[in-house]
Amino acid sequence: MTSEPIRILSVEDHPVFREGLSTIIASQPDMILVSQATDAVEALSNFRRHRPDVTLMDLRLPGTNGIDAMVAIRGEFPQARIVMLTTSDGDGEIQRAMRAGASGYILKSMPKNELLGLIRTVHAGRRYLPPEVAARLSEHYGEDDLTVRELQVLQLIRDGHRNKQIADRLAIAETTVNFHIKNLVDKLQANDRTHAVTIAVRRGLLEI
Repeated sequence: MTSEPIRILSVEDHPVFREGLSTIIASQPDMILVSQATDAVEALSNFRRHRPDVTLMDLRLPGTNGIDAMVAIRGEFPQARIVMLTTSDGDGEIQRAMRAGASGYILKSMPKNELLGLIRTVHAGRRYLPPEVAARLSEHYGEDDLTVRELQVLQLIRDGHRNKQIADRLAIAETTVNFHIKNLVDKLQANDRTHAVTIAVRRGLLEI
């Protein structure tokens, strides 16, 4: 008895990579590409229509990013199995994706066989992180979880605000701002506030 093929939705705005995924999936007897989308709005409507077994979601989509698109889909369909595809291995992005409910995370540079293995693993109900991505995540896991307030302070530093201006914007005391900056500099193992921004951007904790 043959089992049903794994039904896949691809969400990818880059035509060359989208075509490549389509070709790879078409070459597998146990998989079928049921739909393709190029942005978050299409992704949600196509998911509603096709109810795929596995969704391959590009992290960087025009407009709403892939993590937000995944959150929207999982808000309606909590059982959705969604794999994030990205060119970035910033561990901040990986943490955000996995916390938001991603079933897997894979770099676009991964070999074809690894991608196919991931799809089968996720379809079987398991989560998947490539070893090198898992290693990056474990390096920092738990040591530098920035609070919402620390991220707000970091964003304002990035935008060029001085400590007093940050205090005014957030309606807190300047001494409190200094306290947050000391904490986030320590957590990110930075030399100073500017270096903290550089590290946070590189690691995907903060957008440029």
